[in-house]
Amino acid sequence: MQRIIAHLDMDAFFASVEEITTPGLSGKPIVVGATSKRGVVSAANYKAREYGIHSAQPITIARRLAKKAEQEVIFLGVDMPLYEKVSNNIFEIIKKHSNKVEQASIDEFYIDLSFLKTFSKAEKVCKGIKEEIKQKQNLTCSIGIGNNKLISKIASSESKPNGFLLIKDNQSFLNPLNIKKIPGIGPKTAKLLNNFKTIKDLSKLSKSELKNLLGKAGIKIYYSARGINNDPIVEYREAKSIGRQSTFEENTTNILIIFDEIEALSESVFQTFKESNFSKFKTITITIRFSNFQTKTSSKSFKKGIDNKKEFNINVIKLLLPFLDKRKNPRKKPIRLIGVRIENLDK
Repeated sequence: MQRIIAHLDMDAFFASVEEITTPGLSGKPIVVGATSKRGVVSAANYKAREYGIHSAQPITIARRLAKKAEQEVIFLGVDMPLYEKVSNNIFEIIKKHSNKVEQASIDEFYIDLSFLKTFSKAEKVCKGIKEEIKQKQNLTCSIGIGNNKLISKIASSESKPNGFLLIKDNQSFLNPLNIKKIPGIGPKTAKLLNNFKTIKDLSKLSKSELKNLLGKAGIKIYYSARGINNDPIVEYREAKSIGRQSTFEENTTNILIIFDEIEALSESVFQTFKESNFSKFKTITITIRFSNFQTKTSSKSFKKGIDNKKEFNINVIKLLLPFLDKRKNPRKKPIRLIGVRIENLDK
């Protein structure tokens, strides 16, 4: 049976939810993210993007751009409970049209419509979903349809905002696109492939050539450049990790401030772990981002796993200490962000 996979991606989700739920915000440029001078933009609506503001941008740069804007740019903090509630409403709408749905993130979903057998029927269903989301939630989304997850995701991205794109010929669709449209090709990988601008250019490389250039990742990119992807729809994805991170108000080398923050993060992570259905975890990872935005991680795994707070806290500190001395921070670079995560959770 032919696979028919749709990818639904909400448009500027956080900012759009704020726009429809907060009186007086309609039609205004909205930025959701850190409310202090630290951190980054979580989302920006399309009005804000007209001024160069975008997600993952340092909030200080976003505020600088906002000062030059013709309209007042509204900055709001993140209201995750609200976004999760709306996301659940959207999920319920989608589930009425397919029994096989994967929620890839809070604002994007893969929908298996293979049971419909034809692309024309899938198109009709997806346009119905778009209309229902608009009517019931007053939000827009973009949908891509293809014969696999890769194609449908790229198609939804290409159709933004509030678009719809059905792809029947994978290679013709991919050929003119920039290589960065392929998931897995970020800035670093793109530099290694700087002689290749379009996916058509990239598809001329053999599997062995790409493997030599990029290692194992090259094999996946080889198939992606040809529109080949067999990833299944995962209807339920159990939590694989629990983590927290925090950006300091000011870059710091102060050990007391850093210890206080890591203690608070560890407390939050362990509390969430205890409230979960898991009995132990086998890996602890800490993340450090320095003032120059260089990010480092350090992990330790435990064969038997950890289930008590004292052992967890001791090992978090052991992982942290090298970043506070010459072992992993010889130049004593100030720290901007710190994070704690537990992984390999067992029931």
